[in-house]
Amino acid sequence: MTDAWVDLPGHRAWLHREELRLTDFGMAAALPGGGFGWLDADGRRSADPAVHTWITARMTHVYSLAHLRGIPGAGPLADNGLAALTGRLRDSEHGGWFSSTDAAGAAPAATGKSAYDHAFVVLAAASATVAGRPGAAPLLEEALGVVEQHFFDTATGLSVEGYDRDWSVCEDYRGANSNMHLVEAFLAAADATGDTVWRDRALGIAERLIHRITAANGWRLPEHFTAGWEPVLDYNRDQPAHPFRPFGSTVGHWLEWARLLVALDASLGEAAPGWLVEDAERLFDLSLTHGWDVDGAAGFVYTLDWDDRPVVRERMHWVPAEALMTAAALRRRTGEERYEEAYRTLWDYVRRYLVDTARGSWHHELAPDNTPSATVWAGKPDLYHAYQAVLLPLLPAAPSAATALRANGAAL
Repeated sequence: MTDAWVDLPGHRAWLHREELRLTDFGMAAALPGGGFGWLDADGRRSADPAVHTWITARMTHVYSLAHLRGIPGAGPLADNGLAALTGRLRDSEHGGWFSSTDAAGAAPAATGKSAYDHAFVVLAAASATVAGRPGAAPLLEEALGVVEQHFFDTATGLSVEGYDRDWSVCEDYRGANSNMHLVEAFLAAADATGDTVWRDRALGIAERLIHRITAANGWRLPEHFTAGWEPVLDYNRDQPAHPFRPFGSTVGHWLEWARLLVALDASLGEAAPGWLVEDAERLFDLSLTHGWDVDGAAGFVYTLDWDDRPVVRERMHWVPAEALMTAAALRRRTGEERYEEAYRTLWDYVRRYLVDTARGSWHHELAPDNTPSATVWAGKPDLYHAYQAVLLPLLPAAPSAATALRANGAAL
């Protein structure tokens, strides 16, 4: 068997250099008064005046991990994110977190409450708790309480999507994306708190959305649903490049779900159902078959229609990031050589097209010819996917990243 790249000193050294380059780039996003701004392609805070909860939470998660890695300055940056999550982004009147506030933090820029944002608040708080950052543990307790009270529906075992500010009106839409990120957040919360109910709920979400609904749709992941969890396959047909709710099936989410299924398998140990790894392998294989190199150029297309034809052909940086993390996890879990081959091919692509050595970080979006573009995403909003791509292949599939680093970080 070919030696795994993750075991080779040269590859590990390259990953570490890239980790340092990424964390240095993201420092410019830190805002006075707490939180993180949206960076443009050159690493400057963009003209967008809003402070977004999803960006702040994801960056807090990243710098909590970086602190556990021993990177100087990372801990205070995680604290800067926590300051916003306990301050300007938190709705002190009605509870929960705004999607965004204005730059001054004086008023919410978007007053709705979304499961997507709250999933990342839980993830950030869990990672910061494990990293020992001040105020993180109470934040995690509060965030889990909000999710428990308002989002998680025990009748379905899934999360609703969103509310207005005072929680009086629940959106009719249901989404797979927010539930996927809650799986990630719940696994991190289970490790941070020791409460296995969150792991059980993560398994329940995956079982219904992947093992039942996606399997019944020919393994083409539906993203959008009615309030009764019936797939709406034509949703946003007139907005196919929507950044959060695009039409069709999002190939990168097949890969992200596959990675999380492997994580669930590892978290559950002997109690894990066999379908977790089987479904992960199936999703990984289909993503390569239908999403990779399918339109005359290297890379993954963003979305497919229900006949597996590319719809939005731009290449998003997070898709190969998720693919290579999944390949590493499946190689470790199964020992199969093909996952090592995929891992190397994906890193070659990332290094050639996505790593921006001139201006820093990674290009967040490429045109179909693999040149930088900004059709769906402008600039370089956060480090979440790229940073995890250089770190997670070095870690076991479980426990979650922060807990694994706290236990074994010195061994990396």
